[in-house]
Amino acid sequence: MSTTAVETSAAATEPEPGRKEPRALRRRGQRGLAASLASHGLLIAGSIVALFPVAWLVFLSLGPDKDDYLHPGGIWHKMTFSNYSFVLQHTNFFEWLKSSLIVSLGTTVLGVLVAATTGYAVSRMRFPGYRKFMWVLLVTQMFPVAVLMVPMYQILADLGLIDSYLGLILVYCSTAVPYCAWLLKGYFDTIPFEIDEAGRVDGLTPFGTFARLILPLAKPGLAVAAFYSFITAFGEVAFATTFMLDDQKYTLAVGLQSFISEHDAQRNLMAATAVLIAIPVSAFFYLVQKNLVAGLTAGGTKG
Repeated sequence: MSTTAVETSAAATEPEPGRKEPRALRRRGQRGLAASLASHGLLIAGSIVALFPVAWLVFLSLGPDKDDYLHPGGIWHKMTFSNYSFVLQHTNFFEWLKSSLIVSLGTTVLGVLVAATTGYAVSRMRFPGYRKFMWVLLVTQMFPVAVLMVPMYQILADLGLIDSYLGLILVYCSTAVPYCAWLLKGYFDTIPFEIDEAGRVDGLTPFGTFARLILPLAKPGLAVAAFYSFITAFGEVAFATTFMLDDQKYTLAVGLQSFISEHDAQRNLMAATAVLIAIPVSAFFYLVQKNLVAGLTAGGTKG
């Protein structure tokens, strides 16, 4: 290679004076430093907003006096777990917890079973009025609790279910089933119909296909429905206060009101009880959290 050719090649690779080099292309999905800092800042701010009420509740529960919430700065010097020991030893907390678990788990099992069969029937079967049926379920969610209270009380009284766990479970199912049926119907729509046909070829009945093939594939949707049903029953107050007459059958949400009277409010004990109430819900969330996000997003892709 001649010297002239080498010089020409080197000159071609060198940028011209005053000419800017092209900016490096950003890959798809790659964010700049400013965008990354902004997104992390928003996430941190959102986390603080979400966690602050919980941390504040735990902090107030450590104050020994009922008026410590008025002067929270003084709690630092006298923190104690006496509120928790009082709630666990001198109240009906464990009776309230037993009632809450019976009602919540009963609502979860019965509600998810009814909602799953309803959602699957509407998703797979074309019977007269199947579209209107889902809208009817949705319309039932429009009525406020105050309107439903009297007719439900009359129905439970006629059936002899006032002050019974079964009556309260049925009332909560009337709230949880319509929403869960809509949710699961959308999720079942994402499961290919060919799976049902394969089950029938193998000799399975429609119920056998549903139980052995469809339900295992619908675990994320079932987890969301179960979590919603559990939370609905665990934290509800109005129906439980009206339909449960025996204080031994109060749920935790109703028992929490016993710390407030006409002339007094033991807010320190309320805070400690509220923290203890959150433990079963957190445990249940931990059990279903693996499938929770997948179930929340999958149902909206088709339907």
